[in-house]
Amino acid sequence: MENQTISANIANVMSKKTILLLGVPVITAILIFVLWPSDKSRIKKLFNEGTQAVIEENLEEVMSKVSYHYSDDHGASYLFLQKGFERFFQKLDNFVIEYEIKDMSITDKRATVKLDLSVIATYGQDTGYILGDAGEHKKTVFYLEKERTTWLVIKTEGIQWYY
Repeated sequence: MENQTISANIANVMSKKTILLLGVPVITAILIFVLWPSDKSRIKKLFNEGTQAVIEENLEEVMSKVSYHYSDDHGASYLFLQKGFERFFQKLDNFVIEYEIKDMSITDKRATVKLDLSVIATYGQDTGYILGDAGEHKKTVFYLEKERTTWLVIKTEGIQWYY
């Protein structure tokens, strides 16, 4: 009788261990799925952080949002943008950036984001729009590439880079 009770207790303990060993990975997988940010939320975060970096004139943070492979139809490259933003931040102050994401299409490693964008800045004593205007935002397109879990800008349309 005592052997049966011991056997039942061992079976009960083994059953609890089995459930625990199987349950932990399942619960972990569910938590990762629920808590892991989607590509859409990562892209929105990219634009929020990039906007804040320009407002704060933080060149390093701005460039961390741009791929080393950046190239656009006007011949701008990563280094061109870096030098341009340096001059930009030396000449202009008090940035105000307004944007609205109009469309976002995402594939496995690429994304296209269409947004309406306006940028206001101060040059000396003058303040005005440097992109877009009071009546209408500038229509722009940002092309992104996913590098590991980070989205980076690889090309833009609708923005002329004059320095």
